[in-house]
Amino acid sequence: MNLLIDMGNTRLKWAVTTAGQIMTGSPLVNRRIDRDELVRLWKDIYRPRRIAISCVSANRLLELVQSVAHELWFDVDIILVKSQAQAFGVINAYQQPEKMGVDRWLSLVAAWQKYQGSACIVDCGTAITVDLIDADGKHQGGLISPGLTLMKESLGQGTEALSFNTSNHVVGLANFTEAAIYSGTLMAAIGLIEHVLAKQAENTQLILTGGDAELIAGQLDIRSIVDPNLVLRGLLCVLEGHV
Repeated sequence: MNLLIDMGNTRLKWAVTTAGQIMTGSPLVNRRIDRDELVRLWKDIYRPRRIAISCVSANRLLELVQSVAHELWFDVDIILVKSQAQAFGVINAYQQPEKMGVDRWLSLVAAWQKYQGSACIVDCGTAITVDLIDADGKHQGGLISPGLTLMKESLGQGTEALSFNTSNHVVGLANFTEAAIYSGTLMAAIGLIEHVLAKQAENTQLILTGGDAELIAGQLDIRSIVDPNLVLRGLLCVLEGHV
């Protein structure tokens, strides 16, 4: 058994793997992570043979996770995954591959390994990232914009009259401010994705992941696949290819 840990900007997701199957556990919100919570999550699972970690969150959280892992399983092998120039059939377009977010890199790897074709991979998380990969596994580059919550928060922080609100509303032209912000931010994300897809070949598969993937997918006029565990799948690819 192996343990996969995806440490994002907002949440920590994790899963155990047996015979190539991913079994996800309960995610944690980063601001609530402490030693006791991690111990509670993992103390009853079988000792993992290896742990693979993807981390784009704060270093202090990474250090805490590694410390708890060694506390629970003294000499467990921990693999901290980094973005690469080329691996697992994918060629990274970044001039400095190590500067590409490892979550984006792992999503590319997982999408290529699972779907084997040209794809547009959109992570609908704290940030919205868009990455294109062609039919030969060559990354074409990507885009980054604020995610839905960041867009709403920026309006609240940058204006006197527009406050941050988490309520859901009917999507469309609105007659009160909270609904207008809800639809405006959601349509901004939809417009970005549909604009990118309009410039791609018709056989380009749209793959969405991240916390807002289902919400955004439901409003798109383009067929999409929602794969919530894409980064975890990428971590599994790394472990399966790791000697």
